[in-house]
Amino acid sequence: MRDRHRTGDELRRQVLGDTHVDRADAEMTDVDRDFQTLITESAWGTVWASDGISLRERSMLTLALLAATGNFEEIPMHIRATANTGASQRDVIEAFQHVAIYAGVPRANRALKLAKQTFDEMAASRE
Repeated sequence: MRDRHRTGDELRRQVLGDTHVDRADAEMTDVDRDFQTLITESAWGTVWASDGISLRERSMLTLALLAATGNFEEIPMHIRATANTGASQRDVIEAFQHVAIYAGVPRANRALKLAKQTFDEMAASRE
């Protein structure tokens, strides 16, 4: 279990960045400590750590699933993570086109708006 936690923390940092993980850790309380452990060990230490598909593919799947299920709050975070996973803007657009066909145009439209905004912010921060 400890190995999964360590692996999950390392991968979460690789994908989302130290700043994001350090902030989440600093904000953790007794209320969400078990939940954060679950996410670190299950999502990051098991699913994201699997070598079955690449981080690029996993990033695209995550974005498509977030959009398809209407979980828009996490889309900007995962758009920023594409800088670390290798998923390109074109990859994201393709993923959201699939969302439009299989889960609905309104969800894909909202996801694309968030992606455009986040990609613009990322570009501005590099200038």
